[in-house]
This record gives sequence, structure tokens and C-alpha cells, in this order.
Amino acid sequence: MSEQTAQQLRQQIAELVGRYAELELATSPFVAGKDTVPPSGKVIGAPELQAMTEAVLDGWLTTGRFNQAFEKRLSRYLGRRGVLTANSGSSANLLAFSALTSPRLGDRAIGKGDEVIGVAAGFPTTVNPILQFGAVPVFVDIELGTYNINPALIEAAIGPRTKAIMLAHTLGNPFNLKVVRELCDRYGLWLIEDCCDALGATYDGRQVGSFGDLGTLSFYPAHHITMGEGGAVFTDSPLLKRLVESFRDWGRDCYCGPGEDNTCSKRFCWQLGDLPQGYDHKYTYSHLGYNLKITDMQAACALAQMDRVDDFIAARKRNFDWLSERLSGCTDQLILPHATANSDPSWFGFPLTLRDGCGVERLDLLRHLDAQKVGTRLLFAGNLTRQPYMKDQQYRVASELTVTDKVMKDTFWIGLWPGLSEQHLEHAACNIESYVRRLR
Repeated sequence: MSEQTAQQLRQQIAELVGRYAELELATSPFVAGKDTVPPSGKVIGAPELQAMTEAVLDGWLTTGRFNQAFEKRLSRYLGRRGVLTANSGSSANLLAFSALTSPRLGDRAIGKGDEVIGVAAGFPTTVNPILQFGAVPVFVDIELGTYNINPALIEAAIGPRTKAIMLAHTLGNPFNLKVVRELCDRYGLWLIEDCCDALGATYDGRQVGSFGDLGTLSFYPAHHITMGEGGAVFTDSPLLKRLVESFRDWGRDCYCGPGEDNTCSKRFCWQLGDLPQGYDHKYTYSHLGYNLKITDMQAACALAQMDRVDDFIAARKRNFDWLSERLSGCTDQLILPHATANSDPSWFGFPLTLRDGCGVERLDLLRHLDAQKVGTRLLFAGNLTRQPYMKDQQYRVASELTVTDKVMKDTFWIGLWPGLSEQHLEHAACNIESYVRRLR
């Protein structure tokens, strides 16, 4: 088959995929009581399907040209020099933390028994890498409204074995990066910013993730952009990028990409560990690593999504503002969310907390909303220390987790993702309002 014919077939396939997307992915008007208001979801169309199809037709399958293009595009967007994709946001957190355990960091490496400050009100895989390695998470309480760590409590939690702070920007709302960054500088601590829910959020005009030594993202369908399953780690440090890459790619010392050989021009000239001189660098391993790469089809989807990321984030902000205004008459019963000072969130969800004494039980409200086809989610694990798997884990609680327990008992969130129309939002808000105000 000639090259021209192959290209013509690709073009025809792309056109057919576009027509299919128009038919199958078109949205229909919302019907209250019949249609669900999902708490999260993806927005994809012809560009994503066409890009993924093109990657499939390449036949490369593992990370290739689409992944390289996506990493470069994401690097420009974030303003960070080093970006590496991974197969999930949870894997990205694992890689970011693992990099800080490398012996190549000398005395600054996190060791077993060292402490890492975080919160118990969040997603477990922000904390699990700490436990899996054998370090000790130290839990600090949070604030209502922002749902982030209480900055006034952090310094008291720092001890002689504290090596790092690892925090998520809760539901896209940045934590107080001024205080956290200053404390990290003062005490010589690493900072990992879990930005999985916060792509596009800023603090003091800077992108979240640009304050820490390492940042992470998730591209699960619920997140700001998607590739199905996927994530990324980013940093400005060439050393940390190299360590992340090693842990991601089996722990090997070589940094050749898939299909590459002898990038260093001395593949058979190395002598590391107790291996013989000249042992193939491609099969020399300096870390206890994993295989956490993505496929090029996933990268192709995310690359197409980057064309829409600004619109997606703007829609989330509009929906947040709409819900804030619509539910403003319920503040006697509900604590509404607010942005951290000096921040511009990129909201992942709209969190609500029932006030003490309001006469409403969360479980009853959630059952009511479920019956009305309004999807809800809790603030992830609520209080991690009360989860079954934490029973025999080693951790330290630095302050009473009073607010964390309040969130576990009385907080939930609803969706504001770009696929929701004003009719979706009105149905959700109307049912919340009517239920919480019924006892007035």
C-alpha cells in the first residue's frame, strides 16, 4: 500500500470517527426526576476519539510521540520544566514520595520512621505511600469552609524526625502555600503538592504545584482533563525528575525511553554496584521500582483535552459561583465553601457541611438526594484514622482532629463539572434547599 493511500485511509477513518462522535456523544436536554445529576464526569468529543484512533493506527501502543507531545504541552501550561506521566494520580503520588526516599538525596532522603505532615481528611493515596514505605504520617486538623490544613497548627506538628509535608489542594481549593512554603524553607522540609483535584488553580497568581519540590496530577474521568486512567508528576529539579523516572520505569538506572538505546552514548561502559564492568546500563537497577507508564492512546486523549482545559476550568468556576448564589439562603443550615485567601481555586466539587443543631442528619439528606437522582460524594475518606485499614498502621496525631471528625460526620459534595447545565444545578440546589429548610 502506498504512503499516500495509507494517509488517505487515515483521513477517512478520522472523518468517520468524527461523524460517530457527533451521533453518539451529543448531549440531550436535562429532564428533572428522570435524568441523573452526576457528581463528576468527563466531557469528550470528536477531537479526543480522533486523536486516540490516530494513536492506535500508529501501532506503537506504549508511550510514544503523543506522550512526548503531551508532557511538553503540560510542562508549558504548568510552568514546570520536568513533567512525567504515570498511570494514575495515585501512582503519581507514589512516585513523588518514592523519589524522596532515594539514597541519592543523602541526609535529606526520607528514611523509615521519619515523619511526613499531612491531613486525615482526604484521599487515602495522598497518605498511603508514606505508610507503604515505612515512614510515619503526622495528621493535623483542617478548617471548615476551605477544607484544607489549618495553617496555625502546622509548626507545632514539626518534630525532630519530620522530613516533608505532603498535602492535597482539597477539591481544587489551594491550601495556604505562603505558610507551608515558609515552614518548609525554615525547617528544611520537602513539599509535595497533590494537585490531582486542582489543575489550573492558583495561589498569589502562581499555579499550584509550582511551590513544592514535586507536584502531582490525576487524569481520571472525574478530573479537570482526562485520559481515562492516568496521572503526572512534575518538578523543576533535574535530579528529582530523574529519580521519579527511575522509580516509574522499573527502578532502572538507564533513562532511555521506549524503543531507545544508548542515549547516554556509553551503554556498555558503566560499572555500578557489584555488577561486572560494562554490564548493559539498560538492565542496571538503582531503585526498587515499578512499571507505571501510560499508553500512547491515553496520552493522545489528554493532548486533545488540553485544547479545552481553560474552558473546562472556567465552567467549573461559573458553576461554583452559581451554586454559591443559589444556596446563599441556606446558610443557617449549611456551611458553604469559600476560597483560601489569596487563591483562585479550580473547583473539583462543591462541598457542603451541615451546621450543628440544624435538625438535619446527613444520611437522611443523602438518601433524599439519591432518590431525586442527585449524585453526591463524601469528602473522600472523612477521617483516615477511623478507616478499617488504618487500625494497625503507625501514625501520629499532632492535634485533636475535631474538624476532621465534623467533616466525616456532616460534609458531602455535589458536582459542578463542565457537563452540567444550569438545569442540572437547579435540580440539585432545589432539592438541597427544600430538604434542609423544611423544618423552619
